[in-house]
Amino acid sequence: MSSNNSRRRDVTVADVAKAANVSKAQAARALGNYGAVSDDVRERVLAAAEELSYRPNELARSMNTGKSHTIGVVVGDIENPHFGLATRGITDTAKKSGYNVILVNTDEEQAAEVDAVQILLDKRVDGLIVAPASSTETEHLQSVYESGRPLVLLDRAANGLAAETVAVNTAGISYESTVHLLDSGHRRIAFISTLKSDSPFKAETQVDSSQISERLDGMFRAFSDKGLAFPHDLVRLNAGDADSIQKITRELLRMPDPATVVVASDGLIALSVLGAIQDLGLSIPEDVSFLMYDDFAWTRLTTPPLTVIAQPVYEMGVAAANALLRQIQGRKASGTAPAFEARLIHRGSVGPAKVLSNS
Repeated sequence: MSSNNSRRRDVTVADVAKAANVSKAQAARALGNYGAVSDDVRERVLAAAEELSYRPNELARSMNTGKSHTIGVVVGDIENPHFGLATRGITDTAKKSGYNVILVNTDEEQAAEVDAVQILLDKRVDGLIVAPASSTETEHLQSVYESGRPLVLLDRAANGLAAETVAVNTAGISYESTVHLLDSGHRRIAFISTLKSDSPFKAETQVDSSQISERLDGMFRAFSDKGLAFPHDLVRLNAGDADSIQKITRELLRMPDPATVVVASDGLIALSVLGAIQDLGLSIPEDVSFLMYDDFAWTRLTTPPLTVIAQPVYEMGVAAANALLRQIQGRKASGTAPAFEARLIHRGSVGPAKVLSNS
């Protein structure tokens, strides 16, 4: 009968030293690849370590060397395929350089992000990649930056923080896509986002996310350049789970003056919007047009294929990891940081507005 007491204990450096017939200090230097040690001793130590299935104590190693060979990644929602793809780019890049990734999900909660950053620092990660839940409440990130700990911001900027930021400026592509919708006759353009807000969106609302702020700014500018009034009543924030997103979509499409096109700010929202449109018995684009941010394989498999704003999400993850590794290793930036741009891909989900406004 097995018990905790009968389990095999972890193999220690002392065990390896004994098996290799060397001192503990010699074994430690050979295993840690530091200090002076002869080739003969190193070979004997490594052979003994392999025979005993020795695994190093990473916490002890990090305390001795000051390096854990881990990086912390903090994102708002790992269920969101946008962050899933970015994280894949990060982990692929980190792995090639011998680094592991600790991923923390915050549900876009500011307090959860503050806790996550502190937990990762307590675990002695060598650096942090953070997609900030807020672009204004960033004191915790400012403290990390000022302490000299390597820090890279992903997908979103933080006001007043000079940390390296890997993101697409979406104001331009938002303007381009909105002009396309306006030229197709749409005036009632709805925009749905998960961004948390304490009150309904109004003209004077200050948006606490650089990413969403840029997208709305691009939409505002397009309406303004066309001499049209922006439909503030069709901007819906606080889109949470699938049920709430579907409820919002139904409201937008059942209003006395309904939306003629829905813009989803990410792929997770898009799936729920499409479900609500289907449940209402409406057809795309005959009854309502649809546009979403990010391009995933499934967007080309729907009927019709979806018009999307494609972002180089995986490449952004790779760039964020490379920037952080460069900071960790104390290397200077080589030239200008890569500029990432989004592009509008026209497919079949945007058609002429069913009911044209007189505005």
